[in-house]
Amino acid sequence: MTVVLTREVSPLLEKCELTHQSRVPIDIQRAKKQHMKYEEALEQMGFTIRRLTATPHLPDGVFVEDTAVVFPEFAIITRPGAESRRGETESMADVLKEYRELYYIREPGILDGGDVLKAGKTVYIGITSRTNESGIQQFKEIVTMFGYKVIPIPVTGCLHLKSGITVLEPHRLLINPDWIHPGYFADYSLEYVHHHEPYGANVIRYQNFAICSDAYPETQKLLKKSGYDVISIDQSELEKAEAGLTCCSVIIED
Repeated sequence: MTVVLTREVSPLLEKCELTHQSRVPIDIQRAKKQHMKYEEALEQMGFTIRRLTATPHLPDGVFVEDTAVVFPEFAIITRPGAESRRGETESMADVLKEYRELYYIREPGILDGGDVLKAGKTVYIGITSRTNESGIQQFKEIVTMFGYKVIPIPVTGCLHLKSGITVLEPHRLLINPDWIHPGYFADYSLEYVHHHEPYGANVIRYQNFAICSDAYPETQKLLKKSGYDVISIDQSELEKAEAGLTCCSVIIED
């Protein structure tokens, strides 16, 4: 059984943190319905959903990916770059400790889980406004104890590293080269998102499934051509909060 941790949408989502997008009205009820469809898509992929304690007072609480990074041997509770989000980590740790030994990013480090891309025993970490040098160094000190290598990567034009890149297969990546420099991935086969779909690189891959936003038809075509069973979902309201698909879940594989 592979568990996925999620959290319901806060009624204060409109007050979420924004970095690269302008604030626009968000239909909260529609966002909640879209999130339920997202959870249904994860269940279709074979995951078991476990919802964290609701945090209605925390606007960004639904974006659980930023609070933890899970490895087969351990997990790291992060220290989110936005101060308003640091209250999200306690409820994540309360549940995650049932599955993994926990390590923590401490002050003055900041690190968002959305900046962490795992590719086998190599971990790429985005250098962004939400993840600093101290956070990366602390993360490195933890994961190297378990044989992982860390490679920091500058990110431009988007919020997180994973806003612009996804691991499709062990040696195959989907990437937006305008945000993430392809030169860091010379040993991989790279698929490039369509220039009209800059956020298309953030998809969820598991077994032969791929979840993709219905806003990115060219990305869906690419994934289908690759032989994946594509699940298309509407994330339009959460996308107004600068969210990608991976933002709303933390996967705990057996």
